[in-house]
Amino acid sequence: MNFTFRPLDPLKDAELLHGWVTHPKARFWMMQDAKPEDVERTYMAIAADEHHHAFLGLHHGEPVFLMERYDPAHRELVGLYEPEPGDVGMHFLVAPTDTPVHGFTRAVITAIMAHLFEDPGTNRVVVEPDVRNTAVHALNEAVGFVPEREIQKPEKRALLSFCTREQFEKAVRRA
Repeated sequence: MNFTFRPLDPLKDAELLHGWVTHPKARFWMMQDAKPEDVERTYMAIAADEHHHAFLGLHHGEPVFLMERYDPAHRELVGLYEPEPGDVGMHFLVAPTDTPVHGFTRAVITAIMAHLFEDPGTNRVVVEPDVRNTAVHALNEAVGFVPEREIQKPEKRALLSFCTREQFEKAVRRA
């Protein structure tokens, strides 16, 4: 599948995102009760943050997923692990659909990882999903992530996992 990425526009995209982040399948995004203005405010803050960036993933020109890239030395994981040069944090959310396509979410995370590793400065991708989110743990493993340990974040118990460029390339070759 062919995906493209574009920077998220908090003002233009907030309504679309609101439908995604408040959907029952997005419970681990922790915005279930958000109002449209809450979503806009959240993504305006990200847009203004030099260490955190949000992108929409497009398939045939249509937005189908959200990807956030952040610097874990400055956001999300400060004090929870020892960051290494070239570490990049990532979150992603696939848009809800009434017509799921088998393998779509795996194609999305594969495209996200390839996109992140296109930057020669990215040595390792770091994720910290909720420990209860077994579906995303399986997806992460499929693209090469290796869990390190559970950590306690203010909002959740998380599974800290890492994926190097080499681990990703090996996982993609296996698939």
